[in-house]
Amino acid sequence: MKHLRYFEALAQHGHFGRAAEACAISQPALSLQVKELEEILGAPLVERGGKQIRLTSLGEAFADHVRGILQAVDELGDLARASNSPLAGRLRIGVIPTVAPYLLPRVIKDLMAQYPGVDLHPREAVTQKLIEDLTAGRLDTAIVALPISEPSLHEMPLFDEEFLLVRPAEDAGRPVPGPDKLREMRLLLLEEGHCFRDQAISFCKISPSRSRDLMEGSCLTTLVQMVGAGIGITLIPEMAVTIETRSAAVSVVPLSQPRPARTIGMVWRKTNPLAEQFEEIAGIVRHAGRPNGFGAH
Repeated sequence: MKHLRYFEALAQHGHFGRAAEACAISQPALSLQVKELEEILGAPLVERGGKQIRLTSLGEAFADHVRGILQAVDELGDLARASNSPLAGRLRIGVIPTVAPYLLPRVIKDLMAQYPGVDLHPREAVTQKLIEDLTAGRLDTAIVALPISEPSLHEMPLFDEEFLLVRPAEDAGRPVPGPDKLREMRLLLLEEGHCFRDQAISFCKISPSRSRDLMEGSCLTTLVQMVGAGIGITLIPEMAVTIETRSAAVSVVPLSQPRPARTIGMVWRKTNPLAEQFEEIAGIVRHAGRPNGFGAH
């Protein structure tokens, strides 16, 4: 199993150094383990040379089977954990970037209080990466914006929150622009890969060709600070308002009806035996959203 886990990390990262870092071992040690696996099989799995590595045709086929084997082994462990109460052991939970800074601290605090035996491993990433890791068995559950519409995953809605308009402080009191007017203004968006970007584009009915010309930022903090500097306007989710606007010269106002909103929820593999425990965790996440006044669900 050790050989298989190290090989799977190498197949995932395509780089000995990054794979070794992910496995918390030295690069020579990981290289040795992969070499031993090749000797056991009697055939090469990796084409070595340069900074990046490539899997051989056998390595690619082998990697597909290894992922399934490791996921099945992990689920055997989860089956045993599901028979014990309360939840204990490793919990790998993913969170999208437009939720993590605002909700995750309270979730972690409440989780650790209710399940002191849990070894929590949070990970922040965009939705596509979280879903890839979830279906591959590298995550146990994830907090994302729904729907995901992945047949292998169970979705549990937790609460809804609106998007709010952030504009320069001097614009406070002016009429709230509708989607048509927003489309004509300098709209600041998150870079591609963020689902919140796609939701903002959809609300403003911005064409894909024009969306490529809009100003972008890597996080909501950057967008709000750019608005404070007078560069444009942006949209942010309710949960981000308190943190992101406290040091920026901006005004925040609800958008006109119908107001854009998103549903925050949890997802996990339908085959995971810990479904009942995940539902309990979902209750903790839902409760953590209430202190900020969002969470109509």
